[in-house]
Amino acid sequence: MILIILNVIFCISFIGFAYVNLNDKDSWLWVPIYMAAAICCGLAAAGLFYPYVYLALIVFYLIYATKIFFAKDGVRDWITKYNKPSLVESMQATKPYIEQTREFFGLLIIAGALLINYLVSAGVFA
Repeated sequence: MILIILNVIFCISFIGFAYVNLNDKDSWLWVPIYMAAAICCGLAAAGLFYPYVYLALIVFYLIYATKIFFAKDGVRDWITKYNKPSLVESMQATKPYIEQTREFFGLLIIAGALLINYLVSAGVFA
């Protein structure tokens, strides 16, 4: 029951994240990223698990997160060069590192949600 509730929350959240990305210049990338995760979580809430899809998406998301981490004005620069200022002072990405750092953590959240579903479908968690 907890897994169903968690997947419903993730599904609704990821659909919402996809929706707010519709007006971004890179919506062609982020809407499918969030919708793929939303669909996987929605199907898992309905009791349909696709572990190989989860693994493929997790690998893609983590590779892309690694790229963002090391990119110019990415997460590494946010930590070392900019000394970790707040990312949530404003919804506008006024500094170069804000959007990349937010995207990085979004990818980690998605990968975590799919990892939970993968572990359940593999029988690690019952």
